[in-house]
Amino acid sequence: MNKKNLVGVIVASVIFLGSFWLSGGIALYWNAAALAIVLSGLGVAVFLSYPFEQLRDAFKVVRETYSGRLTTHEEIVDTLLDLSVRSRMDGMLSLEKAGENTTISFLRNSLTLLVDNFEEDEIKDCLRTEMSFFHMRRSESERVFQAMARYAPAFGVAGSVIGLIGLLMGIDNPEVILQHIPVAFISTLYGVILSNMVFAPMAETVRTRTRNELINQKMIMDGVVAIKKEQNPYKLERKLVAFLCPEDREAKTEELRNITRKYIKMRRQERQTKDKILREVPLVKAS
Repeated sequence: MNKKNLVGVIVASVIFLGSFWLSGGIALYWNAAALAIVLSGLGVAVFLSYPFEQLRDAFKVVRETYSGRLTTHEEIVDTLLDLSVRSRMDGMLSLEKAGENTTISFLRNSLTLLVDNFEEDEIKDCLRTEMSFFHMRRSESERVFQAMARYAPAFGVAGSVIGLIGLLMGIDNPEVILQHIPVAFISTLYGVILSNMVFAPMAETVRTRTRNELINQKMIMDGVVAIKKEQNPYKLERKLVAFLCPEDREAKTEELRNITRKYIKMRRQERQTKDKILREVPLVKAS
């Protein structure tokens, strides 16, 4: 989660809690029995629906989604253009070190296939398979939170029914009525809040993150295949900018020129250093 989103969540949460305070005080909306009914019922339903390992993986995905930073599409384009220019100037084997240094596992696997001299169809087949199973795993995590978002309001209603039954059982006793009325109403409130403010946003976050990561993976696959075909970097740049918003496309051609100049400068410096060493070698022998 970026800082702007975090600020928005904090501000909106303060306003949301403040509305409870303005409506009679936050303590008025706290009821341990209602919360216990909703959470325990939700827990039973979830553990009956999914194995523990899948639940653990789903919460791990959400934690990484909120805490980890996703590589932007622009950064992927810049990286692929740099790799394209490097491969044309230094050869395919020069990409091995780049694969070891990257933190993007899909890019590292793609470069490994490229360096190992896999054919173009084999690279596409391996990467598409990886993308397919990645999407499948993420979809399973998303469904966990979608299910929790569906279950929570139902158990809120169950808590309301339990409260109403207790109220009817003590219809002649005002103390019993006052004890069960909060359970009857607040249970539904807890179910609705958990569903629409916690679990549904988690499911949407997983879905959005998965979609963006799949776009990155598609860009990487197209870029690696173009490098395998030794496609001109400027043609690759024209293809990759199609993934970007129109306002982000203009600067990419100039960035590619800067990357090319950088490698040309590096090669020139290497040749100058080598020539200097070769000129000094006869002097050493003569002495």
